[in-house]
Amino acid sequence: MARRVSCLPVSARLLSVCLALALTPGVAAADNPLDSWLPARAREHAAWFAAQAAGTDGQTGALSLWRERAEGDPGIPDFVPPSSLAPLIRAVEAGVVNITTVGPRGSGMEGLKRATGSGFVLTPDGLVVTNNHVVASAQQIAVRLADGREFAASVVGRDASTDVALLRLSGVGMGQLPALYLGDSDQMAVGDWVVAIGNPFGLDHSVSHGMISAKERVLGVGQFDDFIQTDALINPGNSGGPLFNMKGEVVGVNTAIISQGQGIGFAVPINLVKELLPNLRENGKLERGWLGVVINDDGIHANGAERRAPLVKDVYQGSPAAAAGIRPGDRLVAVNGRPIGSYLQLLRKVALLAPGTEARLSLMRGTDTQEVTVRLVARPAQEATEGLIQRTTSEAEVGLVLRDLTPEVAAPLGETAWSGALVSGVTPRSPAESAGLRAGDVVTEVNRRRVKDAAGVRAALAKGSAGASILLRVKRGDTLQYIAVAR
Repeated sequence: MARRVSCLPVSARLLSVCLALALTPGVAAADNPLDSWLPARAREHAAWFAAQAAGTDGQTGALSLWRERAEGDPGIPDFVPPSSLAPLIRAVEAGVVNITTVGPRGSGMEGLKRATGSGFVLTPDGLVVTNNHVVASAQQIAVRLADGREFAASVVGRDASTDVALLRLSGVGMGQLPALYLGDSDQMAVGDWVVAIGNPFGLDHSVSHGMISAKERVLGVGQFDDFIQTDALINPGNSGGPLFNMKGEVVGVNTAIISQGQGIGFAVPINLVKELLPNLRENGKLERGWLGVVINDDGIHANGAERRAPLVKDVYQGSPAAAAGIRPGDRLVAVNGRPIGSYLQLLRKVALLAPGTEARLSLMRGTDTQEVTVRLVARPAQEATEGLIQRTTSEAEVGLVLRDLTPEVAAPLGETAWSGALVSGVTPRSPAESAGLRAGDVVTEVNRRRVKDAAGVRAALAKGSAGASILLRVKRGDTLQYIAVAR
């Protein structure tokens, strides 16, 4: 039988002992040094026990060793611990499917092999999402619903780089299937609860739960490295199954595990899948859109703490970016309303859009924010792009982004209209930045020749010889100074 100890009697007994020690007369203090120390300690312990019995907050008093919440304290704001996940699971499990494939054995082996995976119903008319590696080599695909119905499936489109595939079910008696809702994976935070449902080791509709351990996890599998890491158990057979948030929305497609670890699984963010699905439905594969810009990848500062929007270093002639008026020095801050903070984010968002798609780009030019619409095209071959960038000795090579001092621009700055060219941006790690030029400077002379606008600066730069330094006269506030820029 387990021994039970009551804290209150123990504390009471200890208190009585301490009081007894404090009140017991002894020999003179000179005879024993403990005679003065013991009563003092006993009084301190007695005071501590009295404070605890009175319900004194653990933060008060010199003897406090910990904090305890006062009675009625609501605890952590906005935190509601889930008491049961059963209602959520009942609401979503019908949309999770079991996928069985038959295909050739690998490594030159003869015969066929069966494999299983998971997926979920995307549309009521029979579109299903799963992993590419589940169906990549399949000759036959069968999809079984939670209610036991089974249908043949064919591949509508798939992409190995994102490990996403789109299937179409067919057969008699399909009707309206239980399609799931998709959530917003960008809104998920580390620590949010998630639920994974799938078919691990052939065990239909197994449920595991956990939380998001990390976001934007890079596994080294390609340019679309952007995984959600979770400790919800994911095993072989879970591949392609949904990862749910606490609203019952799909926020990821379970795709990978680390065999050496436990509680380490990865899911493709559902927002990436959303951007890819129209491309797969229309083209059957990832037809990658092309914007036509060269990016100076300064997305993370030296301290690694601040992420910045990608800076346009150059624009290809005749490209969608050129047609939309994007210029060197612009910072691309959002695609279709979704913010971007690095070159890789820009690459993913653009590459996932099919050629012919119109995309809305938000950019910063100097201190101004603008929106432009671009119609993406298929990426040209590498050799075809090499001649599309115009290599001239211009403000782009020097690292300057210039703007005319029109009356509308000059007035708020307290400058005289058409008295030079305003520096609205400086390319990081460029000759201009190394020379100390800043946004807000006004260039009034180039190599001792007066200029009144951006075109005059460009013309003066074009006359300079290759490798020669450029002498600029710059107005900064009320000060005029000469700055030499090395090419």
